[in-house]
Amino acid sequence: MAAGLDQLFRAHWKLVHGYLTRRTGDPVLAEELAQETFYRATRAFLGWRGGSAAAWLLSIGRNVLIDEVRRGRRLVPLSEPLVDESDPNEESAVAEALARLPDSQRRVLELVYVHGYSHAEVGLLLGTTEGAVKTAVWRARGAFKDEYLRQTPESPGKEAGP
Repeated sequence: MAAGLDQLFRAHWKLVHGYLTRRTGDPVLAEELAQETFYRATRAFLGWRGGSAAAWLLSIGRNVLIDEVRRGRRLVPLSEPLVDESDPNEESAVAEALARLPDSQRRVLELVYVHGYSHAEVGLLLGTTEGAVKTAVWRARGAFKDEYLRQTPESPGKEAGP
């Protein structure tokens, strides 16, 4: 068992640490969280049912990150808000547009833009290739844009009808 855990650690440390670094913006904090991820993986190793080790570890890493946020540690602040805070309807418009997307499109957008997974990491999680994920994200973004503009006709780039 120890040899299997050592191989798991060596094969996936960079992936887990890279994901956590992108999410936190702090390599030192990311290293702590990656250590916690592998600690939890060690404790859960006997219950692991196989499958993609990378997806399993990234899921554990995501849960470690969520626990960290719940404890109140701040992640990297955004330099600008994601939605226009002066317009209280914009955030609900985004949520409504996402809700109208098919589950597969909404999921891929959330994995990339909300949870911060790279295309390669999403491919591992979904059991597909990085190229397929890039295509899925591109299509989902187009579908999201169409849904968003459908509900906000006064948006820039959308011509008013006759």
